[in-house]
This record gives sequence, structure tokens and C-alpha cells, in this order.
Amino acid sequence: MKLKKVVCCGLILMIFASSVFAAGKKTPFEKHGNLSIENGDLVDKNNNPVQLYGMSTHGIAWFPQYVNKEAFKSLRDEWNTNCIRLAMYTAEYNGYCTGGNQEYLKNLVFNGIDYATELGMYVIVDWHILNDKNPEVYREEAKKFFQEVSSKYKKNDNILYEICNEPNSGTSWSDILSYANYVIPEIRKNDKNAIVIVGTPDWCQKIDAVIPAPLDFDNVMYSVHFYANTHKEWLRSNLQKAYEQGLAIFVSEFGTCDASGNGGYNEYESRIWLQFLDEYNISYMNWSLANKNETASALNSGCRKNSKWVQTDLSESGKFIFEWYSKKEQ
Repeated sequence: MKLKKVVCCGLILMIFASSVFAAGKKTPFEKHGNLSIENGDLVDKNNNPVQLYGMSTHGIAWFPQYVNKEAFKSLRDEWNTNCIRLAMYTAEYNGYCTGGNQEYLKNLVFNGIDYATELGMYVIVDWHILNDKNPEVYREEAKKFFQEVSSKYKKNDNILYEICNEPNSGTSWSDILSYANYVIPEIRKNDKNAIVIVGTPDWCQKIDAVIPAPLDFDNVMYSVHFYANTHKEWLRSNLQKAYEQGLAIFVSEFGTCDASGNGGYNEYESRIWLQFLDEYNISYMNWSLANKNETASALNSGCRKNSKWVQTDLSESGKFIFEWYSKKEQ
């Protein structure tokens, strides 16, 4: 990514001098096509290893303004990312299963899929459980939702389905297995080959719980989530152990701070994590594309722009993530 300095009224502003998508450059999907899992690794249409990376939205019910084509285009062209994650909360205020306008939320998801598809990006549809703790609580709603989305987009090969964000508060791998075995067949009825990402116990920190009893489906990945100031070497060790046992792993959410999402910004540990994941070619998505007043947000709380962000629009975390992504090879 080349940046150009512009002097204006005595201020030096950093602007993007050129798009990484010059004429003739292939989009991420044009380059990699349909994805699959081979021997625990994510591979593309040519059976070459591929790594997805990009931004997760915050809850789309609260920050719908970032589900727009120009935002995604900025992430693709200026941030050099190849994937966007659409986080739809299920049980929080205005959650999909707790009073939220379901048609409105589904349309936000549909719009997000459409924008990503038009831009040749990959997109993760995230059933973002949190306060519901156990995915079994709303499994009928999840079944219906994923059946509808996978039916509508059964010809789209750029969609990954994340069926339970962060099982927590004592939810066991056995509970998650039961839920996954109920929901995944609904997706498979419409798309036999789509990548499905499955959450793991304790806010996606107990990846080792999967090792004795993985799911019996092709093209399934298991999620690990980390926040760099809280989850350190012990979680990397668990992840490495699971990877070496052949599990396909996707870090579908990570933050540069502590697990609350606020405070404790830790660039040092963030770099260690991302270097580690790059070494193993494990995909990852940063939390979050939002201007919420918290450390994990990529945008400053005062930023009102919904795309084409410059350095002064970014938080400390956002500046680091932009710098990291813009240097990666796709």
C-alpha cells in the first residue's frame, strides 16, 4: 500500500495514493474461488493454502451504518483485506431472538452478502450468541435462519457460515455438538460444500475440547477467539496442539486489548499472535469495525465517516490493524 503525504493548512494528512485493485487485478474471490478443507488447512479452488483476514462488524443492529458497499470497498482496496464478518447478535438488546426486527436484521445480512459478493470478497454470516450462552437455547431460530440464508444464496461460493459465536458459562462441547448436528444439515441441504465455522466452549478458548470428538462433516472449521492482553501463550499452545491434531481452525474474532474489549491495548502481544497465526496460515478477523467508545474499535468514537477512512479517523488499534493488513500478501 502506497501512501502519499498532502500538506494542507500546515497539517500533514495521510491519504491513500492508489487502490490495491488496479486495473486487471483479480478480486480475492476471482483469485481463490470456492474454498474447502484439506488435511486441516483452508485451501482454494486450486488446492493451494489460502488465508482469510479482515474486519468483523460490531453488532449490526447497533452499527448498521458500516454495512455498506463503500465501507467494504475501503476495506478491500485500502486495507487490503479479503473477508468481512457480519455479526448479528441473537440475545442482546434488539437481538434477533429477543425483540429485534428480524426482517430488518436479515436484510442487513443480505445486503452485506450482496456487497461482499459484488466486490469479490468472502463474507462470514455470524450467528452471534453471547448472553444466550448455549446455542441450544435458540436452535430452532438458528435452524430457520440458516436454512433461509443458505437457500437464498445457495449459488454463492464466497459465504462462510458461523453458526455459534461464543458458547460460554459452562456450555459443553457435547451441547455444541448437539446443536451443530441439528443446524449444519439445514445448510448442507442447500450448499453441500460451504465452509461452516463452529464455536468452542468458554468463549472459544477451549479448542482442545474438540480433539476427542470432532464433527462428522466435511468443510468444518472450529473457532478460537483471543484478546491479546488477556489470552496469551497458554491459548496459543492449545491452538497449536489442536492444529497438530488435524483440526481446521479459524480465529473468527480477535482484539488487540483485554477480553472486555476496553482497556489494556497490547500491540506487543497482538504482533506475537498475528505472527503465530501467519506461520500456521490460520485465518483471522479483527473486532471491530465500529466507532464505539472502546479500545477494540478500529475507528475513533468521534469518526462519523462510513468509508474511506484516513489515519486521523482510526483508533490506536485501528492504526495497528490497518498497518498490519496493508502489508500482507493476498
